[in-house]
Amino acid sequence: MVPLAGFLIDMTLLEKAITAAAVAVFFLPAGAAEPAATRYAALANLPPAELLAERGRAVEFDVDLAASPGFSVVLEGARAEVRYRMAFNQIAEGWSWRPQADPAAEDYYRFKFLPLQSVAVERGEYEQEDKIGTAQRMKVSWRYDYFLAFENLYDFYARRADDDAGFSAELPAGLATHLGLRARARLIEPVISESTTFWKATHAQPTDFTLKKRYLVGVLDEVDFVDRRDGRVVCRILPGSDHCTAP
Repeated sequence: MVPLAGFLIDMTLLEKAITAAAVAVFFLPAGAAEPAATRYAALANLPPAELLAERGRAVEFDVDLAASPGFSVVLEGARAEVRYRMAFNQIAEGWSWRPQADPAAEDYYRFKFLPLQSVAVERGEYEQEDKIGTAQRMKVSWRYDYFLAFENLYDFYARRADDDAGFSAELPAGLATHLGLRARARLIEPVISESTTFWKATHAQPTDFTLKKRYLVGVLDEVDFVDRRDGRVVCRILPGSDHCTAP
């Protein structure tokens, strides 16, 4: 048991919750990629030397389109115009920040991201008097957000001031309801990274909330639009392009 801000965290139960998310790989739909939580957990358990030995390993992950506000599908007759905008997918962590960057030529944030998965863990409740004279039940919630972090976005298209910049595809309209996006990459140093933010419960917001952002760090090799029913690649985007078309 680990004390934190007046309550106890049972780390054994927490580890079980994360393990359960990882084990879910065995119950994935046909054609789905390995969950990011599974791969991250495996890498995090490696000794430092073995972790660095993972550099160069090829990985692939399904992008969480529900957590992607820049994703859109516009139907035009029998065709669908699909966009995945990247203009605001910048990693605002210290290791990604370049304060000396020339904004006319480069971004302040070196690394970009694709959201992969979120795992929520409810950690029970405790009683606290945040407002004088009023005892209150406070919830304890943790969330783990997983991302693919990469710095080579502009290997795919030239840097430009355009909110619509990103990846796009022209596809049959019939794919729109079961379309997925998959990223393929190679891991690079430091392989994984994590940040933690904690919000203390208050009378107005009675939840202790811990957010862990977990990054798998790599070089992006390709972006695939896939049929989620079977994992089939519908069209593929490689470096040097930001668009693909499927008949």
